Amino acid sequence: MFESKYSKLLTVLLIIGIIVIIGVLIYLGITTIYNNNMIEDYEDAAAQFQNKVTNPVENEEENNIVTNSVAPELEVQNMVIEGNSSSQGNETYYQGHLVVGTIEIPETNLKSVILSEVNDKTIEIAVGVYDGVGLNQVGNTTIAGHNYRDGRFFANNKQLKEGDKIYITDNTGKKVTYSVYKTYITSPEDSTHLERDTQGKREITLVTCTDDTQSRLIVLAKEQ
Repeated sequence: MFESKYSKLLTVLLIIGIIVIIGVLIYLGITTIYNNNMIEDYEDAAAQFQNKVTNPVENEEENNIVTNSVAPELEVQNMVIEGNSSSQGNETYYQGHLVVGTIEIPETNLKSVILSEVNDKTIEIAVGVYDGVGLNQVGNTTIAGHNYRDGRFFANNKQLKEGDKIYITDNTGKKVTYSVYKTYITSPEDSTHLERDTQGKREITLVTCTDDTQSRLIVLAKEQ
């Protein structure tokens, strides 16, 4: 009798264990698909933005383009491109938020649009301008992005080292190469990286959380 009940208990526990494992695998699979589609979406947005601002004549008849993400588990994502904001009086939007440029970091395999501001909504879909004079302008511009620890946005900034390149394309089509010259970790209250004397040079600062979310990882880069 005891052995029979013990056997049934083990069977039930085994079934529960299998169900839990299957559930975890399904969750991980869905999460991976979501992340991959999200990366593909903002990379495509960056490519379209760059094409639009660097080839305005070729794209003159394509002032309104809407692309939708097809991943079933994602909310439909829209990107409306309406020309070059600086030269045509039109603006570029990604999921309803103003795009002011793109960022490429070969070392971390990042290519993303840069949104005009950082808030709870924008930080979930791209990186954004947090502070400063503006992209590719003389002075410092701070760009903030999430560390999702899954490869998105600034998750791999901890890999950056002195001499690594960062490419910023603004809404005039100008592409500037920046070279990393310092990285460090500081407290969330430290704002000294926001405003500093750049000696008449263009600089950018990348800001994200450390993996434990308790501190901030700062990357400083200046035009090459």
